[in-house]
Amino acid sequence: MSELQYDPLHVGPCVAIAGGVGGARLADGLYRSLAADSLTVIVNTGDDFEHFGLTMCPDLDTVMYTLAGLANPETGWGVVGDTTHALAALRAYGADDWFIVGDRDLATHVRRTALLHSGHTLTQATASLVDALGIRARLLPMTDAPVPTFVHTQAGERLTFQDYFVRRRHQDAVARVEFAQATQATLTHAISSAVDAAETIVFCPSNPFLSIEPILSVPGLRARIAAARARKIGVSPIIGGAAVKGPAADMLTSLGHDCSALGVARLYAGLLDVLVIDEVDAALAPAVSATGLRCVVTPSLMRSIDDRVALARRVLEAAHAPEDD
Repeated sequence: MSELQYDPLHVGPCVAIAGGVGGARLADGLYRSLAADSLTVIVNTGDDFEHFGLTMCPDLDTVMYTLAGLANPETGWGVVGDTTHALAALRAYGADDWFIVGDRDLATHVRRTALLHSGHTLTQATASLVDALGIRARLLPMTDAPVPTFVHTQAGERLTFQDYFVRRRHQDAVARVEFAQATQATLTHAISSAVDAAETIVFCPSNPFLSIEPILSVPGLRARIAAARARKIGVSPIIGGAAVKGPAADMLTSLGHDCSALGVARLYAGLLDVLVIDEVDAALAPAVSATGLRCVVTPSLMRSIDDRVALARRVLEAAHAPEDD
């Protein structure tokens, strides 16, 4: 399908809150819809970890590769057309190969780790990578401090995020999610400035517990978003009672929430102004509105780049529509 061509929407600075493939795809739609340099994406780093001695930031890289047009369209993560020769060699040396790292992807981790070891913050290292790829948006890690996500299972285990999500393929029933060391993290000046200047803040259709909540766990960020003058709008990651990708639906159920767009609305009530739900969930619109959120019903499944742009434009228009629209 050919990509639709749009003139940029001039709605002022926009901040997207994102993690995972769904978040990256809507961020890409926003990037393609806005005037140059108008978009800032605050990205989850709770899934960051060290592997092969390298600092790996899967959500940051997924967003970065997607905005650069490099993401593997089949998986949503990794680099399109990448090879795994280095991983095969590491396997031959006896290294554990449970986490797939492509060769071009490996270069990202090598360069990031070198920058961090030379004294750059994660924010600075990310900016260097983004600039090198020619991306005209700011990608900001949620903090420069480590805030690793741990998943506590209903069987009583405490798993690192990557053990839960990749090694065990997110099959464990979740009892609670922990954001270790969050109280020691600090809000960066770059994030504070972006939130304060934003005209629109978009909560992308990312997992509320594993992608959005880690970001909001950084001290001061939730309050800063709540106090911001921006219009705040979110997109439900649940469509027809199911997640498009990942364990969001299972986690809503295991953590005691309604597994629906309404359950998402209840999580975000009091923080957002508007929630976008898919047309298959139109019957839930009155209940969503009853939570205090203005509800917008529109197709939200992003199968193509055209879908990403169409949804992003609808989100931006809905965020700034009159209250009685």
